[in-house]
Parts: sequence; C-alpha cells; structure tokens
Amino acid sequence: MAISYSSGIKHPDFQDLSEQIRFQSTEGKIWFGEQRMLLMQVSAMANFRRELINTLGIERAKGFFLRLGYQSGLKDAEMARKLRPNSPELEMFLVGPQLHSLKGMVNAKPIQLEVDQEAGHFYCELEWIDSFEVESCLTEVGLMDEPVCWSLLGYACAYSSSFMKREIIIQETSCRGCGDERCIIIGKPAEQWENAAEFRRYFQADPIIEELYELQSQISSLRTCLEKQEGQYYGIGRSPAYMTVCKTIDKAAKGKISVLLLGETGVGKEVIARSVHLRSDRAEQPFIAVNCAAIPQDLIEAELFGVEKGAFTGANQTRPGRFERASGGTIFLDEVVELTPRAQATLLRVLQEGELERVGGSRTHKVDVRVIAATNESLADAVEAGRFRADLYYRLNVFPVQVPPLRERLEDLPLLVEHFLSKFHLQYHKRTLGLSDKALELCLSYAWPGNIRELENVIERGVILTDSNETIGQDALFAVFPKAGNLHGDRLNADGALVQAEDTESAADWVAQIFERNISLEAVEEQLMRRAMDRAQQNVAQAARILGLTRPALAYRLKKSGILDEDATD
Repeated sequence: MAISYSSGIKHPDFQDLSEQIRFQSTEGKIWFGEQRMLLMQVSAMANFRRELINTLGIERAKGFFLRLGYQSGLKDAEMARKLRPNSPELEMFLVGPQLHSLKGMVNAKPIQLEVDQEAGHFYCELEWIDSFEVESCLTEVGLMDEPVCWSLLGYACAYSSSFMKREIIIQETSCRGCGDERCIIIGKPAEQWENAAEFRRYFQADPIIEELYELQSQISSLRTCLEKQEGQYYGIGRSPAYMTVCKTIDKAAKGKISVLLLGETGVGKEVIARSVHLRSDRAEQPFIAVNCAAIPQDLIEAELFGVEKGAFTGANQTRPGRFERASGGTIFLDEVVELTPRAQATLLRVLQEGELERVGGSRTHKVDVRVIAATNESLADAVEAGRFRADLYYRLNVFPVQVPPLRERLEDLPLLVEHFLSKFHLQYHKRTLGLSDKALELCLSYAWPGNIRELENVIERGVILTDSNETIGQDALFAVFPKAGNLHGDRLNADGALVQAEDTESAADWVAQIFERNISLEAVEEQLMRRAMDRAQQNVAQAARILGLTRPALAYRLKKSGILDEDATD
C-alpha cells in the first residue's frame, strides 16, 4: 500500500541531518557525515554555467550538470538509509528534499508524494522554491526557453532511483528560469514517461568529450611507456620517494649484481624484486621467491640447495633445490637474516663461485642465479650480534636499496586503494562505490605500521562488510579507529551557529577523571584560564573569546585568582 504525503504534513525534524555537519576550519575541511563538502559562491557556479553553455552548447551543458547532480544524489540516498534505517518510508525518503534545503540548494516543498518500495509504486510532485540554479541562470544567462534546474534534477533522479531500487525519472514541468511562476517537478517510474529514452541520453557521457578523454588517456599511456623505456612496471606508485627507489633499481636491473632490499615488513619488497627480474635480461627465465623465515631451520639447506637420496631420514629421492630451479633466472630470498650458519656458508659459495653441493652429496653443481635478498631488520646489527656472517653481508650489501614505508609515500595511497578495490571487487563479485571521503581522510592520517600489506587487508575487510553500490565507511575499514587527530571540528547548533563538536566519550572520561581526583571547581577554572591565556599569548581579550566570556568578566576572574595583577588586566 502506498504511503501518501500531502502538503499539509510537516517535514521530520532536521536535527539528525544538521548534526552530520562538521567544520574543521583549522584544516580547511567541511564534512557532511563521511562526505567532504565545499562552500562555494553561487556567483562562481553561475559564471561556470555560462562558460559551459558558451563552450559546449546548451544540450551538452545540461547533460554535464545532470550527471553532476546524479553523483551527489547517489551519495545522499545511501546516507538516508544509514541515518533513518528504521523510519517510515516517507520520513526516510524526505532526507533528500531536506538535504537540498540544508545545503542551500533549494527549498523543496512536497505537494504530493506516494512511496511504496515493496510494490515499486512512486509518484512525487514538489515545488522548488528559491532554486540556486534559477538565481545563477538569471544572473549570468537570462531567461531560457526550457527549465534550468539541471543539477537539482540529476540529484532527484539518482536519489529517487536509488531509494526505490528502480529507475525513476523526475522532470521539471514549469520553471521560473524560463518565465513560469513556479518551479514544479514531477517524478514517476521511467516507463510512465513518453520521453524516457530521450531524457536518458542526458545521463550518457558526451561522445565528443569521451573521445577527448580517450585521446588524453592514450597520450598519457604512451608517455608512461616512453619513461619506462622497454622495461616493466615497478608496482604502484608515483610519489617522489617511490620513484627514487625505481630510478635507483633501474641502474642495477640490467646486470647480475646482487641487490639487497631493506625496509619494514609489508612495504612491497617482493613486488620490487619481481620488477627487477622483469627489467633484466633474465626476464624470460624463472623467478623463484623464498621466505627464509617460513622454512624450518633443519630443512632450509635442503630446500635451497637440494638433497641427495638417503641424505637423512625421509630423503627418499634426489631433489634439486630452489637455486637449481632458478638457474638462469633470479632467486628472491626474503628475511635472509633467518638463514642458518650452514646455509649462509653455502650461499656465500654460490655468490662467489657460482656452484653448490646438495645436502648429502659430493658432486658440484654449477648454477647461474641472480640473488635479490631482503630483510626488515639491520643485517649490520645481526653481524655485530654474531647471527650473520660478515663476509656474506658484504657480498649481499653491494647494492642496497631502502624501500620507503607507506607513511612516507602517502601520495600513492589513493592509487593503491583503487588497485586493491579492483582486486577485491572481482574476487568477491561485488562493486562498492569506493571509500568515503572521511574514510580516505582517516587512511591518509594513519601511520600504517603494517604498510601496504596492512592497507590491502583493511581494504579487503571494507569490501567484505560493504554491500554493492554502497560507500565504504570508516566503520567498515577499522574495527577500532586508529588515532588520527581531532576529527570532530565544529558543528551547527539549532540556530545555525557554529559551535565546537564535542567528543562525548572523551569528554565523559575527562569529567570522570576530575571527580576521581577530587579536583575542585576552582582549580578547574584556574587551569582553564591559564591555558586560555597561554594560547592567547597573554592577551586578555582574545583569551576571553576562547572561553566564551566578556573581557571584563575574565579580567575579574584573573584578578581574583591571582593569575594577573590588577594593572595587567587594564
């Protein structure tokens, strides 16, 4: 049964929506939930609209703004489901019109609204009052022949379609931007519109623009290929720190010189090792990766260098080791510091003489292998501690390369996120809308002790916990939020004024500590005044503003507490 809404019914309260707004003025950011927002002059948007119309023509400009609004509508429909999950359908749907009003875009006044998600029934008629698009169009372009609320329509179409889980088309039947008395919109399922096919075309990317983008993409790809010459890709990253590593590796890739990769766990040392192999003359030969820490110490020699039949209990047949299987190619020894003393001695012989003997054997086997070793701890310290041979260390340390941790190349994090999203979308047969702005902000402020491997695990968790066509939020990424500074900022109170957003949990802990330590109100007040004066560099008027007091009121309290003498507060 459809739920009907008439113009006499009031909107639900806006408070749950306005509480989502946070102003982090000191960081230059505004948040609406997990979406990063902008405050922009309507005049700037009006000028932009005029320029697009003059450059692309009315039809292409209209399509551009419809698609722009469409993306915003998808995000807000998702937010509506999260903010009012157990509300009646109408109250949940009205989040969209309310957000239009809250964002200063238009005052959306419902005239008739019928919503029945289960039956798929939808009809809406709204009046748009004080549309920003009408204002900007009249200012910069003048009256037009057709309705002008393009981005608002795109938003409404996307929001309604996402909410109803079926295609809803909303069109403006009258508009002040083309001389009508009011802006009226009507929405209903696509099949009920005679011009549905024509209207849909606005939501398809313009062929000319797409062709330009495709040419730009091809040029960018060709430039990248030229920069990499005939070699292979070094993984994902274009940050200065990572490019320095790539350029350093390039100098050694073509030869046979041993390379020692240094860096924290999870930084991608094996990816770089594979890239060195692919850029070398050995690219067509085997690449064998060995994690030395994962092999039991009593088996590591047999695994690396092979074993003859009967060499020890269980050695039922002769078997070549990893070095022989890698002959002609490259072997990557991760966590090389974990090698046993005997394995270290054999490895030194391989590096010096290019030969080895299998465990339990006496015949020498020639091998031609390039060794790339890696460790996340200092080999020099291991030599000093007697855990690693000094002569082997010097042989491996001919060409050391320090791979930077993720926290030193955060410019690459969005690229890595996109890579892992593509990987896990395919693996779990779903497609999310990617990270929310807030989630990405949290990732960029996190230290990532586990580096790229930790990021990969976090993104996988996010994809698993998030439904298709939903945005991955902070809660889906981290079970426990990492400490990432103050993410609360300021918020709007009921009167529309900015007030400091309180972290209620932290505030409760702070108050509890005051009670537990039996700190008096007078002592709390004194500490607040001292801290405010320090922050204001002893300026009483500025300190008063910080504390929300008048200057005379603070001056009186400072004098009474003895923080400042009478002359100093004058």
